[in-house]
Amino acid sequence: MTTSLRPRASLWAVAAWAAVFVVAAGAAGPGKYLGPCAVVASRDGGVLYVANADAAEVAVIDVARGAVTRRIHLPAEPTGLALSPDGRRLYVTCAAPRSRVVVIETATGKAVAAIPAGHTAAAPAVSPDGKRLYVCNRFDNGVSVIDLEARREVVRVAAAREPIAAALTPDGRQLWVANYLPADPADRHGVDAVSALVTVIDTRTNRPSSVRLTTGSTSVRGICVSPDGRYVYAVHVLARYHLPTIQVLRGWMNGNAMTVIEAATGRVVNTVLLDDPDEGAANPWDVACTADGRSICVSHAGTHELSVIDAAGLLARLRAMPMTGFSSAFLYGEPFYYSPFRLPSGDDVANNLTFLVGLRRRIKLEGKGPRGLAVVGATAYAAEYFSDTLAAANLDRNAPKPVTSLALGPKPVLTPERKGQVHFHDAALCFQRWQSCASCHPEGRMDGLNWDLLNDRAGNPNNTKSLLLAHKTPPAMSLGVRPTAEAAVRSGLEKILFAPPSEEQAAAIDAYLKSLRPVPSPRLANGRLSAAARRGKVLFESERVGCGKCHPPPWYTDLLAHDVGSRGPLDPSAAFDTPTLIELWRTAPYMHDGHYTTIEELLSEGKHGGVEKLDPHELRDLAEFVLSL
Repeated sequence: MTTSLRPRASLWAVAAWAAVFVVAAGAAGPGKYLGPCAVVASRDGGVLYVANADAAEVAVIDVARGAVTRRIHLPAEPTGLALSPDGRRLYVTCAAPRSRVVVIETATGKAVAAIPAGHTAAAPAVSPDGKRLYVCNRFDNGVSVIDLEARREVVRVAAAREPIAAALTPDGRQLWVANYLPADPADRHGVDAVSALVTVIDTRTNRPSSVRLTTGSTSVRGICVSPDGRYVYAVHVLARYHLPTIQVLRGWMNGNAMTVIEAATGRVVNTVLLDDPDEGAANPWDVACTADGRSICVSHAGTHELSVIDAAGLLARLRAMPMTGFSSAFLYGEPFYYSPFRLPSGDDVANNLTFLVGLRRRIKLEGKGPRGLAVVGATAYAAEYFSDTLAAANLDRNAPKPVTSLALGPKPVLTPERKGQVHFHDAALCFQRWQSCASCHPEGRMDGLNWDLLNDRAGNPNNTKSLLLAHKTPPAMSLGVRPTAEAAVRSGLEKILFAPPSEEQAAAIDAYLKSLRPVPSPRLANGRLSAAARRGKVLFESERVGCGKCHPPPWYTDLLAHDVGSRGPLDPSAAFDTPTLIELWRTAPYMHDGHYTTIEELLSEGKHGGVEKLDPHELRDLAEFVLSL
C-alpha cells in the first residue's frame, strides 16, 4: 500500500524505540518466531500493520510513539493484509485448507467477522469503493470475489496456477494476479515455451484473461500497479532452464527480474534484470511504487536488500529502443495493436545485465529475508521474515543513515531446522549470490522446470523434484544417482550453488527439509477422501490395476527404479526412481521429463500398471485418489 503523506514520526524515533525494545525484551526461546511476512500502512502513514506468519498475529505499530501498541491474535497463519478505503477495517487472510478472512476493527483491534475463503488464501485487495474484496486461493487456483456487506463469496474466478499476489488498478476495473508457477509441459523449448502467467480479471464482468511472461519466468511472487494505472510490474525468477548448469556466472542458471506490462493492452513491454553483472539479486519477493510513481521498490529475500528503480527513467529507456514494428497482445480475447513502446532491435533486454545501470540503487538491509513491502512517503518498510524485524529504508539518496531495522519482538534463537530454513533461502551460499536453494525449490518443492544438472552427466534435462520426504524416500534425483538426500544436499551446494559445502550448513538444511510437512490436498472433502477418491483407492490397491505394488503406503514409493516406457532420446537409462505420490496434486508437470501437465493425461497413456484396463470413469476415480494424497 502506498500513500503520499509522510509518516508522523521520523525514522530515527522508530530506530531509537527498536534499540530499547531489544534490550528490554531479551531473546526468545528456541523455536519461538514471529515470521513477519506482510506489512500495510494506514492512509496517513501513522500506523503500520505487520502480519507475523509464525506467531499467527498482527502487530500494530504506532509510528509516532515508536512502539508496538497491540498484538491481534489470529486463528491461523496470516498471509496478507488489506485496509478498507476509510481505514476502519483491516482484512487479514488466514491460510488453511478452508481459509478465513478475518475482519478487524482498527479502532479496537477486535475481530468482527470471519469470511470463508478457499485453500491457502492470500493477497487480499479491496475495491476502491470498499464494496468488494478479492482474495487469491492459492491451491484452489482461483480468486474469490467477496461481497463485503453480505460477507460472503459471490463468485470464484479461475486463475492459472497458484495465484499468490494481486493488485487492483486505481479505478478498480482490473485485478492483476500473479500466478506463482508455470502450468506448461516442462519439455518444451523455444519462444513462449515454459513460463508463468499473469491472470487479468475484468472486475465488471469477472471475466479472466492471461498474459504470458518471458520464457523461463517462475516464482512470480510480487505484483503492483503504477499509481497512474498505466503499468503493471511483476517480479520473479528468470530461469535459463534450457542451458546445462555448468556455472552461475552472469545469471547463467537463474536471473532475477521485473516484467513491465501495459495495463490497457496487456502487452509485455519487456523484462529487465535486477542483477548486476557480477552480483545477483536473488529471489525478488514483493514490489511497490512510491505514491508519486517516481520509484519502484523491490524486496530481495535471497540477498537481504531493496532495489529502488527510477520509474520514469526506466520507461524512457524502454521507449527509446529502436523500433522494428508494432506488437500485438490479447486481452479479454480481443487483439490490441497500438503501443507507445517499440520492439527491440538487437537489444536483448532480458539478458542485459547493464540495462538498469544509472536507474537502480541497491540498499542493503540489516535483517534477513525481506518479504512484504509498504511505501510511506520517502520510507520503504520491508517485513524481514527471519530476523523478526521490520526494515525502514529511507529512499532519499542523501539520508545520513538510509536503513534501520525495527525489532518486532525478542531476538529469535534459531533451532537447527530454522537455521536450515535460513540457509535454504540465503543466496549468500551461492557464488556471487545469483540464487538460493529456494530458487529452484520454492518452499522445498519445485519450480515446474526441467534442468540439465551435472549430477547425472550433461545432456539429459530432468524435471525438478519436490524435496518433501526426500530424506525418507532415497535414492535422490530422477536417475537415483545420489544414494541419499543428504548426499544430494551436499552435491547441490557444490554443483548448483558453486560454493564450498559447509557441513554445518548442509546438516542444518537436512534438518529443515526433514521438518517439511505435506499440505492437505484441495481434493479432500472436509479432510477426507471424496466418494470418487474412495473408489479410486480400491482400484489403486487392486490386483487388476496394481498401482500399490510400486507405490505402497505410507510414502507411496517402493524406493526402487522401474522402466515404465518413458525413456527419451537423451536419457542414459530407461529406469527411473519411483517418486512418492504424497502431494502429487502440487507437483505438476509429471514424469522425469515433465511431459504431462495433468495426472489424467499420464494415466490415459496406459503405461503404468494395469491402467490400460480402466474405462474413463475409473481413470477419473483413480486420478482423484492419487491427487488426494
